[in-house]
Amino acid sequence: MSAPKKVVLAYSGGLDTSIILKWLQTEYGCAVVTFTADLGQGEELEPARKKAEMMGATDIYIEDLREEFVRDFVFPMFRANAVYEGLYLLGTSIARPLISKRLVEIAAETGADAVAHGATGKGNDQVRFELSAYALNPDIKVIAPWREWTLGSRTKLLDFAEQHQIPITGDKRGAAPFSVDANLLHTSSEGKVLEDPAKEAPDHIYQRTVHPEDAPDTPEHVDIGFVRGDAVSINGRAMSPATLLTELNTLGGTHGIGRLDLVEGRFVGMKSRGIYETPGGTLLLEAHRGIESITLDRGAAHLKDELMPRYAELIYDGFWFSPERKMLQVAIDTSQEHVTGTVRLKLYKGLARCVGRWSDRSLYSEAHVTFEDDAGAYDQKDAAGFIQLNALRLKLIAARNRTLKG
Repeated sequence: MSAPKKVVLAYSGGLDTSIILKWLQTEYGCAVVTFTADLGQGEELEPARKKAEMMGATDIYIEDLREEFVRDFVFPMFRANAVYEGLYLLGTSIARPLISKRLVEIAAETGADAVAHGATGKGNDQVRFELSAYALNPDIKVIAPWREWTLGSRTKLLDFAEQHQIPITGDKRGAAPFSVDANLLHTSSEGKVLEDPAKEAPDHIYQRTVHPEDAPDTPEHVDIGFVRGDAVSINGRAMSPATLLTELNTLGGTHGIGRLDLVEGRFVGMKSRGIYETPGGTLLLEAHRGIESITLDRGAAHLKDELMPRYAELIYDGFWFSPERKMLQVAIDTSQEHVTGTVRLKLYKGLARCVGRWSDRSLYSEAHVTFEDDAGAYDQKDAAGFIQLNALRLKLIAARNRTLKG
């Protein structure tokens, strides 16, 4: 790969990406444009601007993408009830395609011929960033410093920072106890004190949720309104996507909901242990399942559940912009046409449970399921023929096997 002339760097303002910024300038002699996305990570972003200015960034982009993130990425994923390996709500995975999308767009706007990221060569994020970038611009150059440089230890990184007068905060001089990735959907912690999966994670790892044992002793009920599969209101108050998820995070966090200690299979082949907190997402998934239970046909619901693991795996592996994910999304979105109504959740001591659901699109018929007189809504005698037809092949198999044994 020829040396880039201008690079757009996914920049957090932290030590690692600040080192990457300077490394790109010194290694390639290129101009560097920084892009910092506000995805709801809860950090002040203006310091990133000042640091980028101090380090000679050619252009500085700091953008609030919270609404786009929830509306165009999180909500479509939750229409599918996507869960990776049965547990993980894909909080980190779903943020990467949006960041890559803006990196490629900013490259076009600024005339840059390359983009760069700070993901390591051991993880999934390098795959997600790069697959997304190539899907959007097949000619873009992608620079992954962690796969190229010789700064393979914390000591070497700190030495490089000191050599180039990159500010180092006091807590960076010792080994970090764990690494954190955060956005509006979740917080992810991994590494260091979490690397032994046999040891329980210390409670200070958790940042968004109180310990369930310390959660309020009184349950709280919350009503979540849906239109075509997307949450639109809480307790009757209409909200924008990002505002709604923020409120759900507060509700879930207060009640200790959304904690997950997971050992997962990374796309690159190894297993890793992570601590995830997804309070609002956990409420959203429970509520969406609840409204689907009365508005979605059995056949469509079961087919969705068959498609879901594949859909979740595509997101986890970095294929958000792939044709197969888009195909699945069309099927999922079609299923949501009548997924409209309200769900009542009960929040208590780490658990969120659907305790009520209602909709004018409901397929639930009390007249058909009642144990009382159904006034002719359902003729129970019809079930006999239904059972006989479904039993026919089982009877034939049993008869053949009995003959063979005889």
